[in-house]
Amino acid sequence: MSEKRRILIVGGGTAGWLTAAYLAKAFGLAEHQRLEIVLLESPQIGIIGVGEGTFPTIRTTLHYLGIDEAAFVRGTSATFKQGIRFVDWLHAPDGERHHRFFHPFEAPFEKDGVSLVPYWLLQDPASRPSFAEAMTIQNRVADAKRGPKRRDEGDFAGPLNYAYHFDAVALAGVLAEHARGLGVTHLQGTLSDVVLDERGAIAHILTDHHGALSADMFIDCSGFRAELIGRMDTQPFVSVRDTLFTDRAIACKIPYDRPDAPIESFTIATAHEAGWTWDIGLEGARGVGCVYSSDHIDDDRAAAILHDYLGVSPGTVATRRIAFEAGYRRQQWVKNCVAVGLSAGFLEPLESTGVVLIEAAIGMIADLLPHSGPVGAPARRFNELMTARYENIVTFLKLHYCLSRRPEPFWRANADPATIPERLRDLLEQWRHRPPGRFDFILDLESFAYFNYQYILYGMEFDTDLAGGRGDFPNVEAAARTFARIRSFGERATQELPPHRELIRQINDER
Repeated sequence: MSEKRRILIVGGGTAGWLTAAYLAKAFGLAEHQRLEIVLLESPQIGIIGVGEGTFPTIRTTLHYLGIDEAAFVRGTSATFKQGIRFVDWLHAPDGERHHRFFHPFEAPFEKDGVSLVPYWLLQDPASRPSFAEAMTIQNRVADAKRGPKRRDEGDFAGPLNYAYHFDAVALAGVLAEHARGLGVTHLQGTLSDVVLDERGAIAHILTDHHGALSADMFIDCSGFRAELIGRMDTQPFVSVRDTLFTDRAIACKIPYDRPDAPIESFTIATAHEAGWTWDIGLEGARGVGCVYSSDHIDDDRAAAILHDYLGVSPGTVATRRIAFEAGYRRQQWVKNCVAVGLSAGFLEPLESTGVVLIEAAIGMIADLLPHSGPVGAPARRFNELMTARYENIVTFLKLHYCLSRRPEPFWRANADPATIPERLRDLLEQWRHRPPGRFDFILDLESFAYFNYQYILYGMEFDTDLAGGRGDFPNVEAAARTFARIRSFGERATQELPPHRELIRQINDER
């Protein structure tokens, strides 16, 4: 940047402090005399922290910021996340019988660039192992409650792909300390007004303790309140309630039965009659929440589902209710204002897309922000890319719902073709004759790879019929040997990798 500029971020939490730290790092703020980054945080406004899980991209982000992994784990009560176990999504439970499948973070194993997927599809569905179990050792490792790495392996490295579960409030504190160390100025105060200039851009904001604050760029990280972007002249908010029906959550934290209780290294997502329940294992407690559609059940019924899941009487656990509108702003960058995080949009906690979208947004801001001239010049391109990301995530999330065979009205509505995006309907028709592949997706517009779709598709027992092309896959014996090696490697990994709880204890004992 050739002239002195100021970036003002309004709002703390994960979105605000991750944005501040990332931009400070990207622009070399500590050595940059022509840039100032200021974050205004209200001490009266709490952090919502919807969902406390992440996707493996967070490791790249934390490593880029220069955050020590062990310090991050200790500072946020973090645990390792190797994927998501889905329970009862395909069928409603039948007594003690539950349908389960796993979405691991590890890509399916390939031999010399040759996919094993067709060979799995051509096996007898009645006797073959689950897709995740056949394709990767991670399913077996996670089932055995093992961690994805050993303690002596380097920061953000290990034999298996992973992300984290963490305490969202603690994460904001860790990021805040790091951002301040990178040169970010931290102001505490409350926004009282936003003043626009004659062009409709933000001229300055008014605060209770600091008076008027001006900047060249304003970044709205104020959450659902959308204090800045909500004042701008933008296109209407794009609701996706006609596709994704959930709009409420009831969340709580519950301690373990004993201090040495095993910690699952995956999110457990258990379907219920009108949504699903998350169950996240932190170091000292479990974070549990019931996500639901208010069009299908009321708040009292959702609370009863949550307490029944926990096995406790209603009222014995402190809970908080969260309402959200599933959707996004088509214009997230307007003139000199950019919305990041919940102020830009929110879909639902499934697959931990909230932090992924923050990472995508701040990476683009850092790359697109002009070094001189109008700061709003990249707005159109930014909005196109972020809109595509949101639309593609909606498609991925809908895949989880639309293949269900559950009988309840919520699930039957999700399976109605009228509620399935046209692009997903087209892909599902193609995938009846071939598995998802990399050319189905444009990488820069996606948060999930083709193999993520494979894990959900075949976990939900979708039928891709390759019988007519069986002759195109002649290496059956070689594939069988590879499948056997995957099983063998998985068994060895469960012996060599530490129990997840033990790995966390080793890290925390280094305080």
